[in-house]
Amino acid sequence: MANVAFIGLGNMGGPMAMNLAKAGHNVNAFDLSKDALAQVEAAGARACASPREAVEGVEFVVSMLPADHHVESVYLGDEGLVHVLTDKQLVIDCSTISSEAAIYVGEQLQQAGIAFIDAPVSGGVGGAKAGTLTFICGGTEGNVDRARTVLNDMGKNVFRAGDVGAGQIAKICNNMLLSVLMVGTSEALQLGKANGLDPKVLSEIMLQSSGRNWTLEVYNPCPDVMEGVPSSNDYQGGFMVDLMSKDLGLAQQTALKSGAATPMGALTRNLYHGWSQQGHGRQDFSSIFNYLTPISKK
Repeated sequence: MANVAFIGLGNMGGPMAMNLAKAGHNVNAFDLSKDALAQVEAAGARACASPREAVEGVEFVVSMLPADHHVESVYLGDEGLVHVLTDKQLVIDCSTISSEAAIYVGEQLQQAGIAFIDAPVSGGVGGAKAGTLTFICGGTEGNVDRARTVLNDMGKNVFRAGDVGAGQIAKICNNMLLSVLMVGTSEALQLGKANGLDPKVLSEIMLQSSGRNWTLEVYNPCPDVMEGVPSSNDYQGGFMVDLMSKDLGLAQQTALKSGAATPMGALTRNLYHGWSQQGHGRQDFSSIFNYLTPISKK
């Protein structure tokens, strides 16, 4: 078992830290939210007053933070961890941020002799709670293999996409595809409903047909079709619209820089941005289903 610092205990980070504690690791946890910190402490972690306190004496530092500037601040700011970490510690950043930010943070830490990988995740809050996440890593083979000591207790798949930053590229490709599938699935279900079909029956038909996809299998966006998903809980919990919109923005920035054509990604990003602007940013991203309600019924 390892000594681990976990920084960032939101919808994803909290369950991940709890799974590490349940697996027997010694977990030092930090978050600005006292409630989030208390929940993880109740699961066996030690609550810390600052990131610096959390990383004292640990082998692994895991972070799950919202955006580029949060990651850069925690590691490179005036009180950043770059000033206290040692060459015996491995930083595993599980945030979804731009590849440029991951590369920059990684370079600055590596210049200080500190090992770093970016390891964004796929699998949603359900996967975080169940310990079935997929980790998409960027870093040396040695550092990724070393990270498996803790990653394997939070997920069921660990992939190395390439060097530092590659994990972020693979993650935004995946999330762009996921968002397109969610919008397409929502459109199909709304079309069926508008023409008198039972969405549960239609979902079963599509699951056994060529329209089958992940959103139909485990994350149906139509309320009361599937138990235990955000759509059946007033779209609470899960992966927020604002976070999906952020990831789609990262995908579009990356597409512009590389000259890649992503028309579906661009359209989907606009849909999520519009839904957020209407006040739904904190709902689960499957709530896009309601944005696509037939006009006559809105």
